Amino acid sequence: MAATRLELNLMRLLSRCEALAAERRDPEEWRLEKYVAALEVMLHELKQQAGKPAPELLNEYSRKVDFLKGLLEAEKLSSSTEKALANQFLAPGRTPTTTKERTPATKTVHLQTKARCTGKMRSELLGTVGTNPQLFSSSCRGLASDEKQSGVELDAVLQHHQDMQEKLAEEMLSLARSLKNNTLAAQNVIKQDNQTLSHSLRMADQNFEKLKDESDRLEQHAKKSVNWLLWLMLIVVCFIFISMILFIRIFPKLK
Repeated sequence: MAATRLELNLMRLLSRCEALAAERRDPEEWRLEKYVAALEVMLHELKQQAGKPAPELLNEYSRKVDFLKGLLEAEKLSSSTEKALANQFLAPGRTPTTTKERTPATKTVHLQTKARCTGKMRSELLGTVGTNPQLFSSSCRGLASDEKQSGVELDAVLQHHQDMQEKLAEEMLSLARSLKNNTLAAQNVIKQDNQTLSHSLRMADQNFEKLKDESDRLEQHAKKSVNWLLWLMLIVVCFIFISMILFIRIFPKLK
């Protein structure tokens, strides 16, 4: 089913919100919060429509909107630790919003946000434990491990989506081949049906001509039969008339 105008507007605004979320914003930036509020209203209206999308697609829209809301709420927290903990519980979308995306933008935003929170925690930690080399060294190792883990997760996500795209491409090629074979088979069937129909039309024309000839012959035969019967009746009538006259002459009326 084709997407409605409301759904298209929702997708455009959602893509714009994901792009804003991926950027480094000023604390006084207000557009993303307003856009997310508008997304909630549009999503509610979309769910109330008669021709609403499939439930799986609506759930994906709701998941992305909830992720953006949670992201805004996490940014309002004061502590970097609280922000990092809140980001851990966020659930990004599973599918790309637009066809141009190779991986879902919300997953990329999620990883970027985790990296930013890790960076802020590292900065705070550097400022707090600068006088303790041992604690500084262990903190740096922990942060390096977190960054490495985030990089591995991002590579795994990218590889997973690349594998999914390759699998999808193979399935599309298989469907294209199947469609081509079905089209060729349908063309052969239609060609045979056309040949059969042409043969039937020729036979019908021949039968019509034969029927016309036989009808003409039958009409001529009927006319000949009527002529012979008429002459026979005239001869019989004349014979009877002559016989009556002779009978009257031969046998006079009795007195």
